[in-house]
Amino acid sequence: MKLHPSALRSEEDLRKLSSMIETYFKQDAKHVQFNVVSREMLLKAQQDPMQYRDLVVRVAGYSAYFTQLNRAMQDEVIARTELSLVGM
Repeated sequence: MKLHPSALRSEEDLRKLSSMIETYFKQDAKHVQFNVVSREMLLKAQQDPMQYRDLVVRVAGYSAYFTQLNRAMQDEVIARTELSLVGM
């Protein structure tokens, strides 16, 4: 699951996330992985890879270091990055 950092700013935001996780596991879920990263951070990582060499992102079915992905895959990850907990 991808979340923008702004989705986790307040105690209320954390409560919403906690409630979502609890509900998810009550439905017999076995696993969840979160990526909390903004489009802006990913764009900065493209511009200055050495500063972001430890940045891990979820790609289709696997995780990878963002800066080790080719430009086309980086652009794909950026295009589908931002989600929030609005309306929960």
